Amino acid sequence: MIRETPEINAGSMADIAFLLLIFFLVTTTMDVDSGIVRKLPPPVEDDRPIDEVNRRNIYTVLINSADMIYANGKPGSIKTLRSDVKEFLTPHFPDNPRFPKVEAIELEINSKKIPYYKSKGIVSMQNDRGTSYEIYIHVQNELAGAVRELRDELSNQHYGMTFKELLKDDDVAAKQIQKAVPMAISEAEPADFGGDQ
Repeated sequence: MIRETPEINAGSMADIAFLLLIFFLVTTTMDVDSGIVRKLPPPVEDDRPIDEVNRRNIYTVLINSADMIYANGKPGSIKTLRSDVKEFLTPHFPDNPRFPKVEAIELEINSKKIPYYKSKGIVSMQNDRGTSYEIYIHVQNELAGAVRELRDELSNQHYGMTFKELLKDDDVAAKQIQKAVPMAISEAEPADFGGDQ
């Protein structure tokens, strides 16, 4: 007499696999990539003429492959970058040839129109392809921090609160501060300028 081996009932295996899949989907955490918040300019029309920018209105920040910073052609430091950019973007009146030109604008602050001189300065950042991600982000933070501090100063002066608080409280007033202190940071495509400048 030959004994047959009993078959294993595999009917519930699909149910078990499905339950395990659900379990892993529910308990797994997904990493969310975070990036740098930048508002991109609208697409440029092909036939639009390119605006000429006065050289004194541009503050160049270069980062080489050795993670060294050059600000306006001179060796710079991450420690002083924010204050240097703040000084550059602060409107200097009367016209000072060491700083960008200023533009007369009108701001509506607390339902009153007031004259204001806005800096026409632009910060141009470019990095080497070999620049470390850490220093790249650090420089980006310092440049954005300079603009943020200028906006906070103007917002505190006229509204008694930081720009971030003003954004939550009064969108129209926040737009006036953004008009006076735009995020004038331009980023050029990475290049290969090596370890020396």
